[in-house]
Amino acid sequence: MNTQFMGYKRPDGRIGVRNLVALLSVMDNTNAVANRIASIVDGTIAITTPFGRTQIGFDHEMTLKTLAGIGQHPNVASVLVMSISLESANRMADMIRPSGKPVVVLGLQETGGTLELTAKGARIATDLVVKASELNREKLPFSDLTIAVECGGSDATSGIAGNPAMGLFADRFVDEGGTIILSEPAEFMGAEHLLAARAQNERDGRRIVEMVKWFEDEAKRHGVDMRGTNPTPDNMNGGLTTLEEKSLGAIAKGGSRPVVETIEYADSPTKRGLVIMNTPSAACESMTGLLGGGSQIILFSTGRGNAIGAPVSPTVKVTGNPNTAQAMVENIDVDVSAIITAGESRESAAARLWDEVVKIASGKLTRCEILREDQLSVSRWAPSV
Repeated sequence: MNTQFMGYKRPDGRIGVRNLVALLSVMDNTNAVANRIASIVDGTIAITTPFGRTQIGFDHEMTLKTLAGIGQHPNVASVLVMSISLESANRMADMIRPSGKPVVVLGLQETGGTLELTAKGARIATDLVVKASELNREKLPFSDLTIAVECGGSDATSGIAGNPAMGLFADRFVDEGGTIILSEPAEFMGAEHLLAARAQNERDGRRIVEMVKWFEDEAKRHGVDMRGTNPTPDNMNGGLTTLEEKSLGAIAKGGSRPVVETIEYADSPTKRGLVIMNTPSAACESMTGLLGGGSQIILFSTGRGNAIGAPVSPTVKVTGNPNTAQAMVENIDVDVSAIITAGESRESAAARLWDEVVKIASGKLTRCEILREDQLSVSRWAPSV
């Protein structure tokens, strides 16, 4: 029998591990209000972007798709959408409403100033939180979740302990019917052929190679040789010596199961199993795409240490570095450094990680959530005009 956890079932049938009210600011001019309301009303989270106005073409479409994906996220119970006008707020709200969750809109111009918008928004958010609190957790299949794997601040311990332990978690989760998303294809460079060989169809195998080549070609177009900038000085100080060594460690966190699908930035998987999402390498941008795609939990492996987390989705920090586990104890959720220091098996460490993630899915807070180490960054693809 598959593992179960205590979660929330949404109107569209998707399952959430949190019950948040999202304060979604569609344009930069209502960001301060969203943050202000979030500081006043418990149970809310501000989703803001420094852009939104005068974006064009594909760039604008991607911003709307990503923000709408976050609004539709299964960890979100309801949404208050704010913008400079009701017209632009309603445009975003209409993209979220198919999820069936309550969506309320406010326009700065129609409301009459930031103080009025703050007061009215806080009252609405309070009502939404009260309504959301009526929903009780119920026993649900753990395998119905989508879990993303991420890494940052990698070092030699990442490929030896942290990432392999996460990879064993990923294999077990896929075997039980769950979905794992592996992102950051630029981090596959030198090992992309290994992932491509595991693709269930030729198209996805080619797409994995194309993703990696695009990032390399784009860097060259700007006069940068990625082989000279990756591994980063931070990675090398941590003991990584070559790009291939870093890449092998990076793909290890996705496990060893076949790749069932490749998807683009902020797309939701349509198949269960191991999925590859095309995101930039920067952790904040990558995790924002994973949020847009509906990942309910993000497992984040760090060797040297990285405190960043995602809003909406609990970010579980894992390290295989004993020094980082001790120096950044307030940031680390799961310490698997005993693989190196005490001979713990990777299987044992993965089992401990499994138990912890089930607890987090059922309501236990991550350290990122407690310390509010959450950031959002929607990728940009063109200038504003």
